[in-house]
Amino acid sequence: MHKVVIVGRPNVGKSSLFNRLLKKRSAVVADVPGVTRDLKEGVVETDRGRFLLVDTGGLWSGDKWEKKIQEKVDRALEDAEVVLFAVDGRAELTQADYEVAEYLRKKGKPVILVATKVDAPQHEAYLGPLYALGFGDPIPTSSEHARGLEELLEAIWQRLPVKQIDTEPEVAAIRLAIVGRPNAGKSSLLNAILGEERVIVSEEPGTTRDAIDVEFFFGGQRFVLVDTAGIRKRPESLVEELAIRRSLKAIDEADVVLLVVDPFQVGDRELKLANEALDRGKPVLLVITKWDLANKEDAPKMRRLLREKLAHLDHLPRVFTSALTRQNLDRIFREAVRLHELNQTRVPTAELNRWVGVWTTRVQMPNFKGKPLKILYATQPEVAPPTFVFFVNHPEFVTRAFENYLKNRIGEDLGLREVPFRLAFRGRRED
Repeated sequence: MHKVVIVGRPNVGKSSLFNRLLKKRSAVVADVPGVTRDLKEGVVETDRGRFLLVDTGGLWSGDKWEKKIQEKVDRALEDAEVVLFAVDGRAELTQADYEVAEYLRKKGKPVILVATKVDAPQHEAYLGPLYALGFGDPIPTSSEHARGLEELLEAIWQRLPVKQIDTEPEVAAIRLAIVGRPNAGKSSLLNAILGEERVIVSEEPGTTRDAIDVEFFFGGQRFVLVDTAGIRKRPESLVEELAIRRSLKAIDEADVVLLVVDPFQVGDRELKLANEALDRGKPVLLVITKWDLANKEDAPKMRRLLREKLAHLDHLPRVFTSALTRQNLDRIFREAVRLHELNQTRVPTAELNRWVGVWTTRVQMPNFKGKPLKILYATQPEVAPPTFVFFVNHPEFVTRAFENYLKNRIGEDLGLREVPFRLAFRGRRED
């Protein structure tokens, strides 16, 4: 797939441009510099084809992340076919703009100069100084008002090399959202899987400030790994609040949620995050990180403590791993595939109703004033999560105890204990 990379100094509107071209709010945007630190990818769909768009952190930011950010931009540009050099079209050029221009000249990549924040035609009169950067005519754009995007897309396609059309059907990706509390080891886990420092890792909580999508292949299966910002009880800034919202959105869009658990710091936060995912119908895999720090003598005790602290999640599968030693990284993907397939389980109606006959003979059915509850038949209209609808004579007769009984039987007898599923009860005349 073609690759286009957005580059520029901080706060020139790179992430806003990224969101506009993707036609969705994918990157966190705020009026403070340095919100984007890691590479963020998305696929732009146009009438002429698709290309991978990469958002990058601001160069020459002058903050402590500057070197790390430049390393990631260097990596993004290695196989880039076109670079979008974003500059603020309504501000004077800064020394950082000239530094970025010189940096891009040395890279030798095709560059399109994009003037951002040009909200109205009269603002184009201020674009004259941009020619000093040496990249020809700037393309005036406004992410806020969607100005100049068609012209920009046309310029991109003119510079992209012609590639042979790939006729192979695209393999559907399994989306894995990596979630957890701050400093649980999410970014370290992603870097270990990829074998490179794709996202910045620091002991400082809150280093990851947006959800980062990365494509990865394992065993012939395509995955999209989504590293998310750590979720605190109380966000400490607007940027962090926006990042947490993106983390929850990543859970909504995921096929499987990898809940990263630091075995030395476990509590209600992990239970809450697991319930957030399960309530949204998402399978959860517990990924216990930093297991290299547990020696042979302490490991059994730590496992026992984890079972006690995560007692309400005892039905969920778990993998003990280490980003440092790469222990069990492959097992994460095998378990994720298994959970994804389990979440797609569809029980034939005839088989489901045979089980209903067995279940109802093993329990005393609820009744109201001598009238017993009767299950007329059951069906499964949906998967992901599996949803079972029971048609009964009187839905109001269904007690919580009986509903829990059915949940236990479905979990055990239909093998769905490890994934969330839903039950609904309908009257005989309801659709």
